[in-house]
Amino acid sequence: MKLYLKLIVLSCCLAAISCNQNKNDKQAAADPAEQRRQDSLETIKKAEEEAKKKPKTAEDIKLSKELSFEKHTLEDTYPYKDTTRAFQLDKIKERLALVENFQRAPATYAILQNHKNKNKEAPLVKNYHRNEYTRISDSLGNERYQSAPLYAIGETKTPSIYGRDGSLVKLRSSDTLDMVQVEGVSFEGTWEAPKRYVKNIGDSVTFHHVVFVDVTNQNIMTVERTGDCEWAIRSMNPATTGRHKPPYAQETPTGLYVVQEKKTKMYYYKDGTTSIEGYAPYASRFTNGAYVHGVPVNNPKGAIIEYSWSLGTTPRSHMCVRNASSHAKFVFDWAKTYNALVIVIE
Repeated sequence: MKLYLKLIVLSCCLAAISCNQNKNDKQAAADPAEQRRQDSLETIKKAEEEAKKKPKTAEDIKLSKELSFEKHTLEDTYPYKDTTRAFQLDKIKERLALVENFQRAPATYAILQNHKNKNKEAPLVKNYHRNEYTRISDSLGNERYQSAPLYAIGETKTPSIYGRDGSLVKLRSSDTLDMVQVEGVSFEGTWEAPKRYVKNIGDSVTFHHVVFVDVTNQNIMTVERTGDCEWAIRSMNPATTGRHKPPYAQETPTGLYVVQEKKTKMYYYKDGTTSIEGYAPYASRFTNGAYVHGVPVNNPKGAIIEYSWSLGTTPRSHMCVRNASSHAKFVFDWAKTYNALVIVIE
């Protein structure tokens, strides 16, 4: 008799669950918003399951040559003076595996921003020194100027390091607070940062366009994601990066940055003055005052110059990455603001 009653109770419970599920399904069908919510939850669940799988490595990356820009194209390896230069495909694949991995789980992305200290000069870090450019830097070499202060979790009196302008992070706490918690993509660790230095770019952004700049071989490559771990090479060109020459010229900093700003003409001053000396065409800014741009024109009203003998030779820029002007325009049109990465390797 007791067994019989237990079976009746179990049958009733199963019927109730089925009824509720049918009710929820009907509600979802009748309410598009509810259906979207359920679909979103299912998508997040699948993404979280995918993220738990073994991380992708360089061996998983398929890189094919499908050029969209075909002027001034370099081969995978090519002669330079008495040596040979190359596109460092192994390093490029390693970085693309990183790009694949950090996008596998849902996230709200943000960018650290402080171009020309527009969001206020960052406070002094605990351990700092003054570099050859007479500027204050942290223990990692990141300058205070144009950077965001990063604080150890729970220690918000004095920052530990500086985060470079243009660095990509994931938001780990509400951006309605004065201080927000960020997880580095461009750098390691989880930190706290004042909200004014952190630009939220949302949870739907994808990074399927990447510009690779090689400061050792003085070349530039653009790649586009076409499938799971599948990337197409869109261009392979010579470039000229920044040189170390205090007090004005600085090396192009290695690392991962987000394209933040575009200028059809980026005007520049003559060193040590506020007099405009000329402009660089089709400029895409990715960190501090560093742009991917065309051949500089030392005349504010001069015509665009397509190519320079110095491209692909030795570093001679002030921090920027010089290209053939037509290639700079290709990057300008192809790499969308807040939706493309610039990765500088050495």
